[in-house]
Amino acid sequence: MAADQNPPVIPGVRRSFVEARGVRFHVTEAGEGEPVLALHGWPQHHYTYRDLLGNPPAGMRVIAPDLPGYGWSGAARHQWAKEDVATDLLALMDVLGLDGKTLLVGHDWGGWVGFRMIMREPERFRGYLVCNMAHPWSPPGVVARQAWRILAYQPLMATVGVPLQRRTRFLEALFSAAAKGETRFDRETIAIFADRFKDPLVARTARDTYRTFLLKEIPASVRNPERRRVSVPVRALFGKDDAAVHYSLAAEETARADDYTLEMVEGCGHFVVDERPELVRAQLIELADQTR
Repeated sequence: MAADQNPPVIPGVRRSFVEARGVRFHVTEAGEGEPVLALHGWPQHHYTYRDLLGNPPAGMRVIAPDLPGYGWSGAARHQWAKEDVATDLLALMDVLGLDGKTLLVGHDWGGWVGFRMIMREPERFRGYLVCNMAHPWSPPGVVARQAWRILAYQPLMATVGVPLQRRTRFLEALFSAAAKGETRFDRETIAIFADRFKDPLVARTARDTYRTFLLKEIPASVRNPERRRVSVPVRALFGKDDAAVHYSLAAEETARADDYTLEMVEGCGHFVVDERPELVRAQLIELADQTR
């Protein structure tokens, strides 16, 4: 199947291509007011924030870039080391003029990159809403108990990820099985996400995301565990039935943060932004109110 060449329709949004640090970012935004930078994960793109973009909260400018090599953004000039991606996004913020206090939202790999952004340049952010992603301070014992989740799919993605995404229905099956409770991805939404990974560039980016993580970033984290502390207020929203990332990896008691809370969502899986967009919206508005 050929990759869809056109971004999905979201009524009322503004789209642009922005050059930053050698990446041609595809940026979708909506609304006016306080900036909210929303970062997606794998296997998705900006459309995961379709609810916020289609109906932005009053007084907020929601900005959802496709991460380097994902969606309709151009390739990065690196192999998707997460610190490099954070640098790309901080450069994008410079180009977009986001020099004040920005609210940050991140899901999945976007959440992992988001932690690096707030640790490196906390003065740029008012608050951070992270959805279904581990924080970077989980103790080795906790990580070891959940390592089977990584082994269930990440080595596959790191090795044969390109043909797996382009030539099989692996992603369609993943989305169909992921949502819990009454929420399900319909066929059209699944196709909007999965079809983009038929593009060779996007498929390679996803493979490199996991290859770099397994071969370089995990060994580096074992040698040098993360010790930086976060001063930016962090709110973690976590679908409790996530099969990919266990909520123990986002525990309050192990977070090296001045202000960190975790809210569990019963009957919800990994894709909390898609499954419970009303909760993401409510958490974002509450975080904005708390950090004014």
